[in-house]
Amino acid sequence: MTQAGTSTWAPERQPHSPASDTEEPAPHAGAPVLNNPVLNNAVPVRHPGRWISAVVILGLVALMLQSMVTNPNFRWEIVGTYILDVKVVQGMGWTLLLTVASMAIAVVLAILLAVMRQSDNPIFRWSSWLWVWFFRGTPVYTQLVFWGLLAVLYPKISAGVPFGPELFDLSTSSIITPIAAAILGLALNESAYLAEIFRAGLKSVDKGQTEAAEALGMSDAKIMWRIILPQAMRIIVPPTGNETIGMLKTTSLVLAVPFTLDLTFATNALANRTYQPIPLLIVAAIWYLVITSLLMVGQHYLEAYYGKGVDSGQAAVAVNPAAARAAAAVAAPQQSPGTDLPKEEAK
Repeated sequence: MTQAGTSTWAPERQPHSPASDTEEPAPHAGAPVLNNPVLNNAVPVRHPGRWISAVVILGLVALMLQSMVTNPNFRWEIVGTYILDVKVVQGMGWTLLLTVASMAIAVVLAILLAVMRQSDNPIFRWSSWLWVWFFRGTPVYTQLVFWGLLAVLYPKISAGVPFGPELFDLSTSSIITPIAAAILGLALNESAYLAEIFRAGLKSVDKGQTEAAEALGMSDAKIMWRIILPQAMRIIVPPTGNETIGMLKTTSLVLAVPFTLDLTFATNALANRTYQPIPLLIVAAIWYLVITSLLMVGQHYLEAYYGKGVDSGQAAVAVNPAAARAAAAVAAPQQSPGTDLPKEEAK
């Protein structure tokens, strides 16, 4: 363009392109140009130790199995002969009876001892502590021997007026029979251990649960039975199952009473008669393993039942309606004073 003899030059304007709005600015001088960026090619972590340990363990298992199959001293034919022997099966039945009866008595005593330990009454607390201290501090074999010799210490059990005439008396040996002495010895010893397990389970439940139940007007017994125990069972069941399996094997000590019908004594008697101790020990071990496996399956289902919503990804399920009402009572004070908790939500 020319004005009054003066000329100026202007660059030509390029046509606007929509694609130019999205173009990236040119990189600085010296900066690397990444035309096609590549994602990280992650390499999984290798665990050679796992493979080595697996090979070692499988090798040891193979050697053990090969030794058990090829070694004639195991006398597997004798194991097969006596695995279902009448005496062995009867001994297993007596062993199960001792286990179930002892654990039933021990569980009842343990609940009472755990409640007494948490009582406000100092006499109850110290009585529970002394019980646990004595029965947990002395060997179970010693206690079984004592119960077997109770008739020596007290030949008869009598009732009457103190320092006066006796109303009646009974022979101790007719009341405390060998099986009764075995059950009492095992149950009282086990109650001391279970009492601590139950106490730990009861203490795991928040105190607010008890306070909420009391606010609803529930009695102490109902609070314990409907609110506290169902929630504490998640903590109580695993160690109690472990103690039950231990009790099954502890019954092998009832010879100290003496009680001579359990599985261990039955297999030992057959071993002494046939002069083949190893095959009969294998028979006893097989039976103990079978019963232990069944008990472990039952324990698994009990743990799954009481651990709903806590030990798995399942939705939380109230153990019983009373627990739901107690939880609703805890949430009630959080509402504004002018609103009431709807009845349907409380349910």
